[in-house]
Amino acid sequence: MVLAGPASTPSPKPPAIVIGFLGGFVAHDNPVHGEVQLATRLSKEMPDGVEVRTFESYHGKNALEFIEKTLDINHDGKLSAEEKQNARIVIYGHSWGGAESVYLARMLRKAGIPVLLTVQVDSFCRPGGDDMTIPANVSQAANFYQPNGMIHGHHDIHAANAGSTRIIGNFRFDYRKSTLNCPKYPWWDRYLVKAHTQIECDPVIWDQVDSLIRKSIAPGKSDRATQGN
Repeated sequence: MVLAGPASTPSPKPPAIVIGFLGGFVAHDNPVHGEVQLATRLSKEMPDGVEVRTFESYHGKNALEFIEKTLDINHDGKLSAEEKQNARIVIYGHSWGGAESVYLARMLRKAGIPVLLTVQVDSFCRPGGDDMTIPANVSQAANFYQPNGMIHGHHDIHAANAGSTRIIGNFRFDYRKSTLNCPKYPWWDRYLVKAHTQIECDPVIWDQVDSLIRKSIAPGKSDRATQGN
């Protein structure tokens, strides 16, 4: 007779991780901005096992370090293949933060870590950057943009590998006739880059980003339609 050995104990799962990037040089905790408001709402409403953090647009490496530390369940200072495979990561951002979302996804690809979803809101990259090509480790990606003003987002993000990444959509918004005035934003944002600011302070945008994030982390929990104006 062969005696069965002790049942193996399943490895604990890391928390899901939601990373938000602010645009420009805006502080990561500035409550005026939609990125921070969304993170605050998710932190309060998401179940246990979801870590939500916001970062400045130029702190992608800090976000990477946070992700790697959070995924390192056994605290041995390195990520095993299982720890990487168990990752559930969502990244979103506005303006430079939208571009940084894609850059962070690329850093995670190099580390062998998958990403559930990236969301860009009027993404604007620094010279020489590429925030339009979504890396193959990203399962789904969405792009919200508006076409007006001297700063505006791209109308067409695309997958580096269409077999591994689904582009949910490039959703166009137009604020030329909008009365949205974003009163808590600095005057230079409201007048010099008006439409770029309006898309960031538009609650409709962040409600849709919220929906995509919740659906990605917990499929079936939220399924509000995503559509442009």
